[in-house]
Amino acid sequence: MSAPLQDTLARPLRDLRISVTDRCNFRCPYCMPEEIFGEGFPFQRRGEILSFEEIVRLARILVGLGAGKLRITGGEPLLRAQLPRLVAKLAALPGVQDLALTTNGVLLPRFAGALAEAGLHRVTISLDSLDAATFRRMSGGRGEAGAVLDGIAAAESAGLSPIKINCVVQRGVNDDQVVALARRFRGTGHVLRLIEFMDVGTTNAWNLAEVAPAREILQRIEAEFPLEPVAPNYPGEVARRYLYRDGGGEIGIIASVSQPFCGDCSRARLSADGRLFTCLFAAEGRDLKTPLRAGASDSELREQIAGTWRRRRDRYSEERAARSPASPRKVEMFQIGG
Repeated sequence: MSAPLQDTLARPLRDLRISVTDRCNFRCPYCMPEEIFGEGFPFQRRGEILSFEEIVRLARILVGLGAGKLRITGGEPLLRAQLPRLVAKLAALPGVQDLALTTNGVLLPRFAGALAEAGLHRVTISLDSLDAATFRRMSGGRGEAGAVLDGIAAAESAGLSPIKINCVVQRGVNDDQVVALARRFRGTGHVLRLIEFMDVGTTNAWNLAEVAPAREILQRIEAEFPLEPVAPNYPGEVARRYLYRDGGGEIGIIASVSQPFCGDCSRARLSADGRLFTCLFAAEGRDLKTPLRAGASDSELREQIAGTWRRRRDRYSEERAARSPASPRKVEMFQIGG
């Protein structure tokens, strides 16, 4: 049996994020601001993105290299036509231990049942605020909080659980509303995850002053609901877990800015156009589409992927403080998922 695949920092490959589209029906300012990604923006055309068969082929190779946890992302993945068909193909791959989907949730009332029947295990749904005006601001004027709540209910009815609720916390925008979110999802069995505003991509006008650090988020919640830390579910889990002391469930804090966790990162990301990224903050990805479409064998693709991972030395979040404000251009989050 061959030795497990590891990068230069001895980090294994365990997780694969698969983006199926760069399109989205929201225009969240921290990801896809309207003023840049408005009408006429040249999103990828059908022939430029991987087919389902190509995605499955690459996923099979990556699972064979250790990536037993798969997550489908976007853009908004539910905009990809016939997505349940891809889910069924990925769910059938030998070695897949977990198959999840990240979505803004508004299309789940239409698709949750079919996704569950196809073999999807669970969903993560983005919800930055329960306040109508704040939500509209944070979705670029294209979404309603009530529609996301309907999506959460649809996912729950379809058995896509446990459901995780992701909230990006931005100082001066929605940091005063995290307690309301905690109150709404306590006791539901869903896990609220609060995410520090990150410098992903180069178009979101990220400013450190707009980061509400994890300690402040926890202080706000603990003022009403006492918490206690709990051990991670598995090595490399990005969220720090906390249980409500009264048994009301748990929350997670993703503190990439104030408490970087690069040291045990085990995630690779496949963009919709077939590039393999080894860091959320990377500037370039390894082109797999070109050799795949040129007739490369599975063993050749496997060696290209394995070689890319073995050379991996990314630790952007841990090095962030030492970087100049004019850091190199980075891939946008909507191109490779969060």
